[in-house]
Amino acid sequence: MKKSFRKKHVLRDISFIVSSGESVGLIGKSGSGKSTIARCIVDLERPDGGDMLWKGSSLSDKKIRRESRRSIQIVFQDPRSSLNPGWTTQKSLREAFKCFHAETILNEERIFEDLLVSVGLDEGYLKRYPHEMSTGQCQRVCIARALVANPELIILDECLSALDVSVQAQVMELLQELHDTRNVSYLFISHDIAVVASLCDRILVIDQGCHCRRR
Repeated sequence: MKKSFRKKHVLRDISFIVSSGESVGLIGKSGSGKSTIARCIVDLERPDGGDMLWKGSSLSDKKIRRESRRSIQIVFQDPRSSLNPGWTTQKSLREAFKCFHAETILNEERIFEDLLVSVGLDEGYLKRYPHEMSTGQCQRVCIARALVANPELIILDECLSALDVSVQAQVMELLQELHDTRNVSYLFISHDIAVVASLCDRILVIDQGCHCRRR
């Protein structure tokens, strides 16, 4: 994969694989291209060269790319900017559901309550707005929203860096539990090798967008 911004090479010949059920850590300094990789995978940016494959099919194919949007989800660094401040948690989950499921939601509250319980929040949070929750609680809502699609791969882009250390530990435990129970794959992007090492099966290091090497 290759990507440039204003003639500056951000990614040059990046290549790696995430297997089914695997947790892969991607670490590197700020500006090394980690988040650009994530944005390219979820189609928020288009690579300038190379190709990305999902289950052996090229994401350059519009049909494959469209189908992958349900299978591949992303959780960003700042949960507050990821949530609509005018929406309750229930509305955020409902809008996500409508994007990925054609059928009408039956027993909506029960489904969403179960989702919140799976990320460590009780049903009372369905009626809360982002400003009524802590940053850690907002991040749990973002994780629940990603789970609405029943994804096979979740990209976690610095999703712990905005959290206090104690809250980080709680969310890390949650992510490990979700990985074990749902067999979801993770691409865990971070600059903190200790965090990545505790969650991932293997770690890749990106250096100035040039290459990925195993650590």
